[in-house]
Amino acid sequence: GTKKKAGCPGLGLFYTVLSAFLFSVASLFLKKIEDVHSVEVSAFRCVFQIAFVLPGLIYYKTGFLGPKGKRIFLFFRGFLGSIAMVLLYYAYQVMPLADATVITFTSPVFTSLLAWIFLKEKYSLWDLLFTLFAVTGVILIARPPFLFGSRVTRIEGDYSDHMKGTIAAVASALSAASTFVIIRKVGKSVHYFLSIWYYAIIGLIGCVIALFILNEWRLPHCGRDRVFLVLIGLLGLGGQIFLTKALQIEKAGPVSVMRTMDVVFAFILQALFLNRLPTWWTVGGALCVVASSSGTAIRKWRHSVKKAKQGEI
Repeated sequence: GTKKKAGCPGLGLFYTVLSAFLFSVASLFLKKIEDVHSVEVSAFRCVFQIAFVLPGLIYYKTGFLGPKGKRIFLFFRGFLGSIAMVLLYYAYQVMPLADATVITFTSPVFTSLLAWIFLKEKYSLWDLLFTLFAVTGVILIARPPFLFGSRVTRIEGDYSDHMKGTIAAVASALSAASTFVIIRKVGKSVHYFLSIWYYAIIGLIGCVIALFILNEWRLPHCGRDRVFLVLIGLLGLGGQIFLTKALQIEKAGPVSVMRTMDVVFAFILQALFLNRLPTWWTVGGALCVVASSSGTAIRKWRHSVKKAKQGEI
């Protein structure tokens, strides 16, 4: 027989870094947009997701609703996923890019906690320690007055906006963690494209309704902002594709650790294009969050490898 061609070593990790870079550039363009609500940006992102997923659904013949017993899970996956996206975009708009990016990386820690509560997965003392590290990182970034005093310095814009952005970023991380738990619950019984389809369709419907209620639906007056909207959709879609390809050819643990490059890119892009150096509080918070998310990913990876070896024995 013919020998199977060996895959390129490290290609999955390269795809992960490329995905992190595309996501970071998309968030930079979001910071550059001046007159578009975060809900409207999310609606545009959903349109690009639909355009990508629809041909896949037709090709794989998955249908548009999914198995009857899984539809309620798919609905909540789409609902919570779209909420996470809107809150994340809002956080990017009202607080420093690096701060918002760092806070969103607490989602792996919250995933472990929610999986312990709802899926009865193991939650060890190490997981508790990583959770405390993540919470410490968020506190260092938010710097609440009851801990740091009433005069908080080197905050971008108004401090109330900074706190609103922090709350939105934490809520986004919790919503994203909830979607991961739902995806684990559904397992491989539902095609990946169908999961994204629910996320995009429910997100688009919800965003359009919210825009009419808020009376915020309008195309940007500036041609540059329109270009940024298109680029955000394309870059977000590209980041999703490369992240998916990375998970197809590489183990989830190394991919999760390498995804922390998103934080590095956020620091670099903020310094180069937004002319704002991160504070030492942000750096300390980033170290806590990256350590906690990386530690959680490595422990899950080692546990899955150990379980796989026991299954072979």
